[in-house]
Amino acid sequence: MDTRRLILVLIFTFSSVMLWENWQRYNQPKPAAGAAETVAGSAAPQPSASLQPGASATPAAQAAAAPAAGETFTVTTDLVKATISTTGGDIVQLELLKYREHGSADRNFLLFENKHQYFAQSGLIGEGLPTHRARLVRAAGPSELAEGASELKVRLEAPAQNGIKAAKVLTFKRGSYVVDVAWEITNAGDKPLATHAYYQIQRDGAAPAGETMMVSTFTGPAVYTDADKYQKVTFDEVASGKAKFAKTADNGWLAMVQHYFVAAWVPQEKTAREFYMRKADGTKLFQAGVIVPLAEIAPGGSGSTAVSLFAGPQEQNVLKKLAPGLDLVVDYGWLTVVAAPIFWALEAIHKLVGNWGWAIVILTIIIKGIFFPLSAASYKSMAKMKVLTPRLMQLKERFGDDKQRLNQEMMKLYQTEKVNPLGGCLPILVQIPVFIALYWVLLGAVEMRDAPWILWIKDLASADPYYILPVIMIVSMVVQTKLNPTPPDPIQAKVMMAMPFVFGVMFLWFPAGLVLYWVVNNILSIAQQWQITRMIDAGNKAANDARA
Repeated sequence: MDTRRLILVLIFTFSSVMLWENWQRYNQPKPAAGAAETVAGSAAPQPSASLQPGASATPAAQAAAAPAAGETFTVTTDLVKATISTTGGDIVQLELLKYREHGSADRNFLLFENKHQYFAQSGLIGEGLPTHRARLVRAAGPSELAEGASELKVRLEAPAQNGIKAAKVLTFKRGSYVVDVAWEITNAGDKPLATHAYYQIQRDGAAPAGETMMVSTFTGPAVYTDADKYQKVTFDEVASGKAKFAKTADNGWLAMVQHYFVAAWVPQEKTAREFYMRKADGTKLFQAGVIVPLAEIAPGGSGSTAVSLFAGPQEQNVLKKLAPGLDLVVDYGWLTVVAAPIFWALEAIHKLVGNWGWAIVILTIIIKGIFFPLSAASYKSMAKMKVLTPRLMQLKERFGDDKQRLNQEMMKLYQTEKVNPLGGCLPILVQIPVFIALYWVLLGAVEMRDAPWILWIKDLASADPYYILPVIMIVSMVVQTKLNPTPPDPIQAKVMMAMPFVFGVMFLWFPAGLVLYWVVNNILSIAQQWQITRMIDAGNKAANDARA
């Protein structure tokens, strides 16, 4: 097998793996959105014995009568516009003001929204205590972050029962996608109160808009603890009841992950917590959350608990500061060890040039420069093979009917001319993990979303609207094919000529940032391959002239 065939096999293998993986994700059963009133009827979770001695194990979500729909109101900060329901104080819509909806330049992106029943919910566990189904009353307060203010507080109060008053307080912060969600409890009864608070994220199992078979990423719940690290769980595993993840710890977080964005509950460190995931009975909706205990509240006393909710883009620097391991929601898979430094380099270049498109171009040039010696070895081998192609064709004509003799004569020719047909294999194999890692970096970085490059490219995370980059890529691949040795086999030659068009059609739907990388890489490869081929041709001519 020569270098040309190896390249073909590697490209085909890589593409097949990617397509198979994405096909599997794309064709998983996608639960449809359930009705909002049914969602509200799901029961509160219960802490297990590990979180409260003597307590019963966490039951499945119970079907219950749906409460009347609550009123909603909106609050606005510099980054988000949140719609809050008086039923449970749920955040039922979260509009990110700095990001546009997929495929629409005039609508802001909605993270929490009604289509997928994607809500942030919380409540208290115990008889007479408010759950995410309880009707709350909003206390008077501003609905917009005031000029110069650092935070905006929203307070919702539950009717007192058995002498116990509870209030839910949401604190929005300037310049942040973090919302502190607190429960404040006053015990005016005559008995001590021991309770827990739960914080959960609910949504259906459908992938968000923009996911295709070509560009598909993980959507679902995830848990992180120091002991068990990052654990993704599919909706199918949750539905089957066989999901495996860390249940209890005094550290870690729980999140609902999707392409580019994440919603995560992050309790305070060194606080006991229990994670749970479940499918609500009678619905096609999933709930994943965390339960935290409150210290016992004596009669006449008060207590509180708070958990931070991050709901926004997967900006890695922000996520790292918020909680250990939270940046892992930007998932590069088994190539994280390679992809992480690549993103660091891309981000550093962006700080210098101020444009993510040019940062991709410069990073591609740098990577190409680093691998120049390896690429040169591969191209030299290919150039030598190109020189031998006419002689190989003659051998094929002479010994085409005798495969064994043909192989012997070809090996003799390689030895005489000191050409190793596998000389370019190792350089290509070494570079493959780096190229795949860069692919995942460009696919997963939210920084590419809504990021312009030049002229018609307004969003590096979306496909080129006029298909200019894919066409340039096809042309560049055709040029590369012409520079390579012509295969002796006519069928193989036709396949090689068809490959640029096959891959070009695939790349019509790829994000512009990915296509930009491949175009720049192809152009650099053409220049490098042309120069090396020209040098070898000149050397062969000089040698022939000297012999003459």
